[in-house]
Amino acid sequence: MERTVVVIIDRQALFREGASHILSKQPDIKVHDIDPDEDVLATLGAYSPDVILLDIDNTSFKGLSLAKKINSHFPAVRIIMLTLEPDDKQLFEIIKTGAVAYLEKSVSSEELVKAVREVSTGQFPINDIVLSKPKVAVHVLRQFQDIHGTNGKTIEAVVAPLTSRETEILTCIADGNSNKQIASILRISEQTAKNHVSNILRKLNANDRAHAVVLAIRYGWISAEELQVPRVTIASN
Repeated sequence: MERTVVVIIDRQALFREGASHILSKQPDIKVHDIDPDEDVLATLGAYSPDVILLDIDNTSFKGLSLAKKINSHFPAVRIIMLTLEPDDKQLFEIIKTGAVAYLEKSVSSEELVKAVREVSTGQFPINDIVLSKPKVAVHVLRQFQDIHGTNGKTIEAVVAPLTSRETEILTCIADGNSNKQIASILRISEQTAKNHVSNILRKLNANDRAHAVVLAIRYGWISAEELQVPRVTIASN
């Protein structure tokens, strides 16, 4: 049985040990833990995790910056942010990192295991959390409107925003390019292109590449007018 590889990154050794103990008892989960003062990116490269539990670090919020770095270097990894008592502002900042979920550190063993399994199968629990809280949802939408000028878009359109690189790649997909062609166009490796595509499908909860394009156009994340639609020449008889 292929196991989900989980890495726990938390400054509190006691929490790392406790979470590791809970998750390691699950036959479908393999666990590693990292002190955030270590060379995190190098260690993650060695572990090749599927899911990361990352402490937000309430004293300095360094976890938010680290989450962005991890998403940049490992776009296919799914990040669950850990926090004490998240407020609206924190939730918005967590969303901007590209995290797929957040958990309070007082979470039960059952809820922790459930969250890991959900995100490992491509689910995006943070969407449901935001959409279930009208005040938070409005706050998130207004913040994105201020930053990106997304006036008129629905909450669903901004809950899981794409990075600029992901938008680039999605536009390439819409133009009919394969992963190999995308890699050539953007001068990245084919594996990196593949990882980005997987991340896009996960963020949009899309069934396939075509579905992702349709959703992105519908929500205004890419413009249909900018796509390279081939001209069709009709031969005269």
